Amino acid sequence: MGDGEGKFSTWRLIPLLQTSGQIQMAIDQWLLEQHRLGKHPPALRFYTWELPTISLGYHQRRWPASWSQLTWREMPIELVRRPSGGRAVLHQGDLTYMVVTSGLMGKRLDVYQTICKFLIEGWRSLGINLHYGTAGRGYIHNPNCFGTATGADLVTAEGYKLIGSAQLRRGKAILQHGSIRLEPDAQLFTQVFGEAVAPINLPLTQQGNSLIQTVVDVLTKTAANCFGVELEQQPLSDEEWQAILAQQNSEIGESV
Repeated sequence: MGDGEGKFSTWRLIPLLQTSGQIQMAIDQWLLEQHRLGKHPPALRFYTWELPTISLGYHQRRWPASWSQLTWREMPIELVRRPSGGRAVLHQGDLTYMVVTSGLMGKRLDVYQTICKFLIEGWRSLGINLHYGTAGRGYIHNPNCFGTATGADLVTAEGYKLIGSAQLRRGKAILQHGSIRLEPDAQLFTQVFGEAVAPINLPLTQQGNSLIQTVVDVLTKTAANCFGVELEQQPLSDEEWQAILAQQNSEIGESV
């Protein structure tokens, strides 16, 4: 994979990072822009959210007014806007993946599925088979990303939407990121969206690691295999952090 011509044989793997939703979105956007400008190789990273946060799709203009007053365990729930499209996602008990690359040809759905291959193969190795969703008639009017499953989403055999993904293109550069629902709090989900979250049983052998670390390790391995690349782990440098934080006041990644 890479830029479609084999230019990139090494991708950057950024270690698992937990921080605020605003900063996570700023990192994703910065990586996309640096890659678009030819200053950064393709990248893979996984991250979690410091506090429960609702991320809104870039073009999403409708959501319940009550969301601005939501709290969980006496802490306010943050609202941020993603640089990518799609509907609202509640980030709590989830793991987010992000891929930045370029040169993938075909329609948007084809690109989604090219990138999602590593997710499908990774979860299959963990004993869970996933398939692509089919959006219901109410998709356009549902503010909840996990309320329906489109062809860009991955669903278990029991109908549980495990992964919801969103995408942004800038020229030939592509950002795709998505939420993997591992241990969502059912009460909070109902509080936010007014509907129950389907229960899930992930029969995973964690071998002393946390559930999140187990999933990260497996998906990192399958990403290298599926994309045919070497993954070189490299944390964000101090200079990169300065550049990312400097752009945090832009529209993308700000609290809504």
